[in-house]
Amino acid sequence: MIEQLRSLGLSDLEARIYLVLHEEPHLSGYEVAKRVSVSRTNVYAALRVLTDKGFCRSIEADPVLYDAVPIGQLIRMLKSQFEQTAKALVEELDAPPKAAPAFYTWKGEQALQTAIRRLIANADRSVVVDIWSEDVHWVEEALMEAQQRGINVILITIGEAGTGLSNVIVHQRSEEWAQVISRKFSVLCDGRAALIGSFGKSLKLSALETDHPSVIELLNNAFFHDVIADRIEQDFGRELEEKYGRHYERIIDPYRGMLE
Repeated sequence: MIEQLRSLGLSDLEARIYLVLHEEPHLSGYEVAKRVSVSRTNVYAALRVLTDKGFCRSIEADPVLYDAVPIGQLIRMLKSQFEQTAKALVEELDAPPKAAPAFYTWKGEQALQTAIRRLIANADRSVVVDIWSEDVHWVEEALMEAQQRGINVILITIGEAGTGLSNVIVHQRSEEWAQVISRKFSVLCDGRAALIGSFGKSLKLSALETDHPSVIELLNNAFFHDVIADRIEQDFGRELEEKYGRHYERIIDPYRGMLE
């Protein structure tokens, strides 16, 4: 029995004292010390530990008397404690630790096409793509398949693009857009996985894949701004053009020098 009690977290002396009190309750510390043949100092220290652990209880008398808590009650208490501890550990440690955000680079036409298809194919809820109209062919087939799966697909194009997708937001181009060397694009899936890059004859085809929260937040904010701007232009387009110019030049012009 000593070994079984030790497996419950008791020392050899504590286990022996528990068995003595189990066999003969209402003993004083002095009487316990005589039965286990250990000094009273050590026995009183062990009795305090047993009481703190809930294995024995004291009776206020002169001298103080001790009883062993019935083993059935102890087992139920220890089982409850174990189950609570086990549940907490499973909840905290069952799932693998989340990996730190990473950045992956894709280079070349085949690699980029594969990355685009993979991200969109693995979307569970939503896909938001912001891309120039002449580059829509890179994503259209994968987006159509996602739309047919019931995924919320939103395509934001810079310039008009004929497409069978249901949700399309079009940004009209100004003359200055013709001078742009890099045609940027972004793919955001489920608000957690992103691919950003650019097309252009003078640039090597490449893109960056990441789940970094700062990049995800930037793309989410850009999407919200696009939606808001599109709705405002639909409702107040004429008034806005009269006040700020066709492409909001009167708002933008004072800040152009800061970005050059």
